Amino acid sequence: MPFLLHRFSRFVRARLTGWRLPLAVAVSVFLTSWLAMALVEPAGSDIVAPATYWWYFLVTAATVGYGDVFPSSVGGRIVGAYVIVGGIVTLTLLFTRLSEALQALRGRRLRGVVPLELSDHLVLLGYWPGRTERIVAELTAEHRTQVVLCAWDDVAENPLPDHPAVHFVRGDLTRDDVMTRACVPAARTVVIDGRDDNETLAIAVAVDHANPDVHLVAALRDLERTENLRYVNAGIQVVQWHTPFLLTEEATDPGIAQVYSDLMRSGGHGNTYSLTVPPDFAYGTFGECQTHFGREFGATVLALRGPEGPVLSPSWDAPVPAGARLYYIATARIPVRQLTGGR
Repeated sequence: MPFLLHRFSRFVRARLTGWRLPLAVAVSVFLTSWLAMALVEPAGSDIVAPATYWWYFLVTAATVGYGDVFPSSVGGRIVGAYVIVGGIVTLTLLFTRLSEALQALRGRRLRGVVPLELSDHLVLLGYWPGRTERIVAELTAEHRTQVVLCAWDDVAENPLPDHPAVHFVRGDLTRDDVMTRACVPAARTVVIDGRDDNETLAIAVAVDHANPDVHLVAALRDLERTENLRYVNAGIQVVQWHTPFLLTEEATDPGIAQVYSDLMRSGGHGNTYSLTVPPDFAYGTFGECQTHFGREFGATVLALRGPEGPVLSPSWDAPVPAGARLYYIATARIPVRQLTGGR
């Protein structure tokens, strides 16, 4: 007999896995308790009627016990205790299975194998310990961006598990399945931070295939390879790999990399100049200087250097004393003599 019980228990454990085990326990307790209740309760008892017993079983197994239906015999009360124990066992099995399922799902998310459901988000392709954490912190600083961090298989789990705005995808960053799981076709911006420029180029091909209209930003070590990337996508914005701050600024404010590039190179639509404010200059605040420079010379004043040092974009009413230095962008240098005179 013990041998048969052992074989039966092994059979049950092998066949009744997952959600089938609590279901089997509930069905077994329901049927056996109903039969037992029909045998021990007096003839004609309402509790064993099919329309009533399912309700009695449900509230008793759940240990709610409304008391509207109850057995009248001692044997019936014993059967009721059996139903309570069976209900507790069933609920325990259910909660255990639910906990295991949630834990398994969390583990899959940590491993980056669960397809995401996002749109209008930012995808960061490539992971560098330390560097990526700083980039993500800047990208999510204003709490308005969901970030999907994609890494190669050598990153076993999400390196930022406690960051609610960061989702994780792991795999070959040049494959379509990673593009799909990261929801690249629905993304607003994609940032490529590859391990080398050849890898960046390969990833750019995959991104362009998945979403040719996305705002695409790539970090390059050799900026001379920019043209290679623009063969893939003419609208790609390229920044120097050693300036990650510019990578995040371009990702959050499209076109700013081009603005920086124009500011740093000579020629084009304007250069950056400076001048010392003459004693008879008629405009005493930064706002007045900004308006005057814009109307008269088509120039934009960027900063002011006064007794306390340089200030980038000071307040509109910041005083501009004689001897202070103004920094501005214009197509040509403005002669100081053109600044003298009345308003």
